[in-house]
Amino acid sequence: MLTVGSKAPKIKGIDFKGKTTVLYFYPKDDTPGCTANACDFRDNYETLTKKGFTIIGVSPQDEKSHDKFKAKYSLPFELLPDTDKSIAMAYEVWGRKKFMGKEYDGILRTTFVINDKGIITTIIDKVDTKNATAQLLNAL
Repeated sequence: MLTVGSKAPKIKGIDFKGKTTVLYFYPKDDTPGCTANACDFRDNYETLTKKGFTIIGVSPQDEKSHDKFKAKYSLPFELLPDTDKSIAMAYEVWGRKKFMGKEYDGILRTTFVINDKGIITTIIDKVDTKNATAQLLNAL
């Protein structure tokens, strides 16, 4: 079970060393909650980068979907494709969800802050999509 103080699972091509990373998991590109979450980080991107944060979003869509989503909303940060759900499983954010009375497996919207030594310092599991930046800064 990942907790504050756990070593962040490695992600191919991403180096957590030397920077503070906001790694946020979201269910699907271009859906209302996910768009609100991404646009809140976009609108506060300068504030977050001035505080030393690198923002990375992760969802199960492929690179083509992410590219369209980034272009449509002018997202200035990286979105990682996780089509095999290996990153979501490593971070323990793939699980049972309930929506309109139906249960299914999916991404459990979660934000992690990972320090410059690769250690998880903050976990937000009840993400306020419209106020993700304020929630993040208040949790630090």
